[in-house]
Amino acid sequence: MAKKGFFSWFRKDKSQDEVVAETPVVTPTQDDATERLAQQEQAEVQQAIEVEAHAHAEKQAAEQLTAEQAQVKAEAEQFALEHARIEALDFAKQQAEATRLATEQLRAEKHAAEALAVAQLAAEQRIVEQLAAQQLAAEKAAAEQLAQAETAQAVEPAAELQPEPQERPVKEGLFARLKRGLMRTSENIGSGFIGLFRGKKIDDDLFEELEEQLLIADVGVETTTRLINKLTEHASRKQLKDAEALYDLLRDELQKTLDPVAIPLVPNNANGPFVILMVGVNGVGKTTTIGKLAKQYQSQGKSVMLAAGDTFRAAAVEQLQVWGQRNDITVVAQHTGADSASVLFDALQAAKARKVDVLIADTAGRLQNKAHLMEELKKVVRVMKKLDPEAPHEVMLTLDASTGQNAISQAKLFQEAVGVTGLTISKLDGTAKGGVVFAIADKFNIPIRYIGVGEQIDDLRTFNSKEFIDALFTQEKADS
Repeated sequence: MAKKGFFSWFRKDKSQDEVVAETPVVTPTQDDATERLAQQEQAEVQQAIEVEAHAHAEKQAAEQLTAEQAQVKAEAEQFALEHARIEALDFAKQQAEATRLATEQLRAEKHAAEALAVAQLAAEQRIVEQLAAQQLAAEKAAAEQLAQAETAQAVEPAAELQPEPQERPVKEGLFARLKRGLMRTSENIGSGFIGLFRGKKIDDDLFEELEEQLLIADVGVETTTRLINKLTEHASRKQLKDAEALYDLLRDELQKTLDPVAIPLVPNNANGPFVILMVGVNGVGKTTTIGKLAKQYQSQGKSVMLAAGDTFRAAAVEQLQVWGQRNDITVVAQHTGADSASVLFDALQAAKARKVDVLIADTAGRLQNKAHLMEELKKVVRVMKKLDPEAPHEVMLTLDASTGQNAISQAKLFQEAVGVTGLTISKLDGTAKGGVVFAIADKFNIPIRYIGVGEQIDDLRTFNSKEFIDALFTQEKADS
């Protein structure tokens, strides 16, 4: 270790003195201020710490409150969703159950309706078959009588034909038969009138009696009202006082009612067969009318073909075949229950191929309140038009005069369904309700082609309004 010299110790002592000299001298007053300042700073720091702690606590409390509120809201939303899901599930179950019950009820109602329809159809079928059997028997008997009469006339020796019958005008004989056929109708529109007008004055009572007489004859309310108004107007304008003067006026008005519909059917078609579609309800004499028309057209030199479109009744096909065999006329037919439109399509094809002049097509006897049968009839018309856009050239509705005002409803329904172009009014010889001819003519203005006034072939007559009126009123005058 080196020895320190004297100067080393001197410098050391000098440094210590300098340190002592640099240290300030603290007085008691300065100590108090410093202490207060330190305390103040410490208090401020403590206050800042407390403020910060309080703010932090408030922030934490706010965050906790927000979190709690969010949790409550989430729980509420979850509850609402769950509640809605449960309600939706319950509603869906209720809807499914209601749908199931409705489906079952609908199925049960449909089954019941089908069963009822089948039962009704079966009952109607039985009635139709019974009526058909009765009608077939009657028509067969009538046809046999016709055949016998025709045969007897054919083999009758020429020597037995006296000159006087040969010279007798045919029209007189036919007119006499027309009068006989209309005899029952003329009792109401004929002899009833002469008793009504004779020796009476024209007053309200007379017109009331006339109105009643016309209604009894089934002239119909609308037509009767129109006739009474016309007669009242004439009587007032001409100042008539004698009731018998109204007689000729009534006759003229009745003929004016029929004149517009007295349009004969001319079955000519240069482009192929003239197609006549026969429609009508069961029992009106439609099939018999077809047979008589076929015979008349054949006697006029026309070739004729028949189509057995009434596949609903076996008896109808058999009836038509009997007429065809008797008159050597081709009948196109299929089995019972076959599609009617198919039968008529085949018949029209065959008629075209054979260049037949007239094709007469039978159809099922439609009940005018059976919509499905009327739709089938529309289908028949559509199918025919595929082969010939103009076919059928005539839609002929057969009406039974003895049904009276029911014939009006039949004409209305068939007219709406297929557009009737001509009428045949049958069985005028067996009824006193022949006044329905006037009602039909006045209401529909459809041409009346033929009227049936007896069983013979010639008793299906081309409708002539003048002859018809003459037969009614001449019969009445003859009786008077």
